[in-house]
Amino acid sequence: MIRLTAFRWVPPFAQGMVRDIRPRWALEEAGLPYEVHLIGQEDQKSEAYRKRQPFGQVPVLDDGDLCLFESGAIALHIAEKSPALMPQDSAGRERARTWVFASINSIEQHVQNLTQIDLFNADKAWAIERRPAVVELLKDRLQKLDTWMKGREYLEDNRFTVGDLMMTSVLRILRHTDILANDFPQLDGYVKRCEARPAFKKALADQMKVFAENSPG
Repeated sequence: MIRLTAFRWVPPFAQGMVRDIRPRWALEEAGLPYEVHLIGQEDQKSEAYRKRQPFGQVPVLDDGDLCLFESGAIALHIAEKSPALMPQDSAGRERARTWVFASINSIEQHVQNLTQIDLFNADKAWAIERRPAVVELLKDRLQKLDTWMKGREYLEDNRFTVGDLMMTSVLRILRHTDILANDFPQLDGYVKRCEARPAFKKALADQMKVFAENSPG
């Protein structure tokens, strides 16, 4: 059986956002059975875990003899197993893969730049000075994505793919801001549409249940 490694607990600000939500969602969409292996900080730092995940992060996916890390690579691996996530025609498959890389390379880095300021450095002088430029760059990328989405329910051919799963996962990181709701209602609707999928709801509920059960408080 597929085994997914995830954190036993994280602080409240990160709950619902840890990247094992991506393979959880993909596995639910694909209808593939899996089990979850939970780790803590002590496991992250161990030599044994670093041999499986060099950076000590999650998720890690074990599928038979194959061990994968990085959520995008894992999502693509799962998508290859299911027409629910990957179109069956060659062009459609390549377009879905393209959007996975676009979500990580063209959008997520700008989202994370803002998150690093807002969640970890908001009171620092350099962050206060830099934030307007970071927001401007992010909005420029979001505007380009918003233009692409005009008249579309999903990124390609009005059907949900692994590209939408990854793009939604990235855009959700902005939940601590009102950028999507105020400036990009079309993208905000897109995220809400994807989050309404039963597979996402199940994946999120499962992740949150783990954190509740293992809360140190």
